[in-house]
Amino acid sequence: MDPRDRVAPEDSTRKFLRALFNAALAAADPYKAIAPALPATVPGRTVVVGAGKASAAMARAFEQLWPGKLEGLVVTRRGHAVPCERIEIVEASHPVPDAAGQESARRILDLARGLGPDDQLVFLVSGGGSALLALPAPGLTLEDKQAVTRALLRSGATIGEINTVRKHLSAIKGGRLAAAAALGKPRARVVTLAISDVPGDDPAVIASGPTVPDPSTFADARAVLAKYRIDEPEAVIAHLQAAEDETPKPGDPVFADARYTLIASPQQALAAAADAAQAAGVTPIVLSDRIEGEARDIGLMHAAIAVQLREGRLRVGARSVKLPAVLLSGGETTVTVRGPGRGGRNSEFLLSLAAALNGAPGIAAIACDTDGIDGTEDNAGAILLPDSIARAATRGVAIKTAMAENDAWGFFDALGDLVVTGPTLTNVNDFRAILVLP
Repeated sequence: MDPRDRVAPEDSTRKFLRALFNAALAAADPYKAIAPALPATVPGRTVVVGAGKASAAMARAFEQLWPGKLEGLVVTRRGHAVPCERIEIVEASHPVPDAAGQESARRILDLARGLGPDDQLVFLVSGGGSALLALPAPGLTLEDKQAVTRALLRSGATIGEINTVRKHLSAIKGGRLAAAAALGKPRARVVTLAISDVPGDDPAVIASGPTVPDPSTFADARAVLAKYRIDEPEAVIAHLQAAEDETPKPGDPVFADARYTLIASPQQALAAAADAAQAAGVTPIVLSDRIEGEARDIGLMHAAIAVQLREGRLRVGARSVKLPAVLLSGGETTVTVRGPGRGGRNSEFLLSLAAALNGAPGIAAIACDTDGIDGTEDNAGAILLPDSIARAATRGVAIKTAMAENDAWGFFDALGDLVVTGPTLTNVNDFRAILVLP
């Protein structure tokens, strides 16, 4: 069978793109990822704590696999909880923190402080953990953190920049959780199992690195707010200017008994999608797993590559790429919000891609957040087809208006092309696939 016959019809195209996304999700399944990374048992207590959109699923996997006694507390995003028997699961707000996240962070810090030399702290961390571990530094309030978080989210700041600020407004992030576990002499063991949702998989950026050294400084945090012209709340600005109690840095002895293992990453998810494409007779091209920038700009860039590929002018090494082919990429784009519309970074990427392609034949795409939630709506992302702009126009939806209002959700909802998965219970960031047919 000609590979084109498998994916050319509209329904088959949708199914093929969804299959690639499903393959990426399967590669980041917490149970499969944790099984080979279980730590050794210790004579004393094993206390499991965690934070992130995948943390509850990670906790369930850990307790199902763990051979001994176990206790702990994990905080996850509302709607992402799963039942556990020995580990308490708490739901809190994301991306803007709330009181539930604050209280959970306080309790997690207390658990770490109560450990002795025969004990170990297992920290299960995934994307979203920074907002969920919302314990303000002394002198700051939850309302202060909520205000600066909202401002940063609307500014277009990168996740690395946002977390640089968060770490310097926190009593638990930026290595402070590991420091709390190191109070005993000798120290308790700290084991971190991480699912990455950040470009480059930097441990200090994933959930703002509660158990790893923090190379950033108060000066870096002040520079981020200055860059995006954020000058309030006053308490936040004063705290950063005072620059007291810097986060623990690389080489600090509090990390002497800490071990960190990355158990799932965006690159693994893209590799799984590439294998699925290859099996379907479609040539995969993995661009990068760490693409950052404005979603609209990234959409334009991907459109240019897709058009060049379809015209037969894209080469990998010395050879032209054989069609059908699929461009795969990941990372974390940003959106500078200017309008009142609804949407997330993946659907806005697709809106920009659609505008740039302007109905170019033979090119379709999917873009989704692997946690199942793109922005603040209930969709993971959306699917773009060559006739999307034309179909939207027949429904009275203009792409120029949608872009001006940041209303990618409304555009794709009108087409029935939102991708709705519900919480996936994992999180390896954005997933993009652009299918190019002959």
